Amino acid sequence: MADAVVVGAGHNGLVAANVLADAGWDVVVLEGTAHVGGAVRSAEVAAPGYLSDLCSAFYPLTPLSPAMRPLALEDHGLAWTHAPAVLAHLLADGRAALLSRDLDTTRASLDTFAKGDGDRWAALYREWTAVADALVPALLTPFPPVRAATRLLTRNSVADTIRLARRFVQPTRLFGDRAFGGEGARVLLAGLALHTDLSPDSTASAGFGWLLGMLGQQVGFPVPVGGAQRITDALVSRLEKRGGVIETDAMVTRVVVGNGTALGVRCADGRAVRARKAVLADVPAPTLYRSLVGAGHLPERLLDDLGMFEWDDATMKIDWALSARVPWINPDVAAAGTVHLGADLDGLTRYSTDLTLGRAPREPFLLVGQMTTSDPGRSPAGTESLWAYTHLPHKDLWDEGELAAHAELIEDVLERHAPGFRSLIVGRHVAGPPRLAEKNPSLVGGAINAGTAGVHQQLFLRPVPGLGRADTPVDRLYLAGAGAHPGGGVHGAPGANAARAALARHRFLLGGAYGASMRALNRSIYG
Repeated sequence: MADAVVVGAGHNGLVAANVLADAGWDVVVLEGTAHVGGAVRSAEVAAPGYLSDLCSAFYPLTPLSPAMRPLALEDHGLAWTHAPAVLAHLLADGRAALLSRDLDTTRASLDTFAKGDGDRWAALYREWTAVADALVPALLTPFPPVRAATRLLTRNSVADTIRLARRFVQPTRLFGDRAFGGEGARVLLAGLALHTDLSPDSTASAGFGWLLGMLGQQVGFPVPVGGAQRITDALVSRLEKRGGVIETDAMVTRVVVGNGTALGVRCADGRAVRARKAVLADVPAPTLYRSLVGAGHLPERLLDDLGMFEWDDATMKIDWALSARVPWINPDVAAAGTVHLGADLDGLTRYSTDLTLGRAPREPFLLVGQMTTSDPGRSPAGTESLWAYTHLPHKDLWDEGELAAHAELIEDVLERHAPGFRSLIVGRHVAGPPRLAEKNPSLVGGAINAGTAGVHQQLFLRPVPGLGRADTPVDRLYLAGAGAHPGGGVHGAPGANAARAALARHRFLLGGAYGASMRALNRSIYG
């Protein structure tokens, strides 16, 4: 028995457990696999001596997140480092748009595509710095973000805030065409938007591209010294020092519900764990509602809405151990921790169209990570620990031959942009959608963001039409994973939001204002 049971030891589950432990709660985290960390883990998978991040690798939101900052993970062994440059988008003709934490370097790069684009980028960045400390909390706190939105309006006029909102819902192609004269800045933003599943022509892709671009300009794309695992290790260390317990190989198969209230969980081995105050689930929303809770405890309207739930695109990721640094056709790219390659702006649209039509892109866009460039200890001196991922259609079954062919296509793209790349390979590890899901059940079908980033599944529509909050129709049960607002990314917000909702619910108890208001609101939404 514990005050709270947290299902899943991904970073959101660990953040939630830490917030509850800070409040004096007795917390047990149950992880179904043999490893903690979920998508925030590292291992030597390509070759001995070459450290790879198994999923997430760069963390622009983590240092600024209002969920992560108060945890002071640097006091528990976490340290950050940066590549010399943040990001390069390399085009087939050898030109590259370079994003650097040094604004003058970014400006000079964008000016090579169109004179004045550097100044235009700097103007966007000035807008960002004026509102960032209010905007980031507004994006990451529960919806509606009343306090953060009020702070934002004190920094910005109402008219400017409305214009900012328009930018967030624009397609990247439209915004880039209006804001910049050259291809460099346009393709930089469009590639950043494709860190989600939003094409250059998708509504809201401009918002994601601008957000990541401005974060990259301000704080870079930092990485943990010693690998992504260090974030998980720091969260675990912090939790255990506060008395929290983590159990691995403890697969939860059912949330026990009685009289509309979550009472605890049952594990695959038949063991039951009682939760005195709350159950928090760091699992995908369909997994929580369809598998762990079950239709008998849920409103029909919610189940109908789940039928409209959309996953984000699947992912294929390859890690390489290279005997030397990547021989890029443009030497400037060697300094970038993150590299985009494989397509210009129209190519990004063709790539996205293939995904929409359910076929593996014939010209894949690659997001590449030069990890030794970012953190020299990731591989022996003079070598490179490299990875690349690309998106594939989300589907139930994959032919291994098709995946193997796509892995070769990915290496073809790298060879074109870095002749001699293949000759440097001393080891590689290929993870297609089935393998990603096998190693981490929360990556359903290889989807890494727990649901599309499309506007129809954001804010109060995530994961289904409702509150944009962690609360569920089952009392004392909270969705603490990336399926809840604000979605994917290693910012810890879904976990922290769920923990704070559980604390608020407990303070007011069944008859209090919070419990009564949440039940009334759930009834109005779900019937």
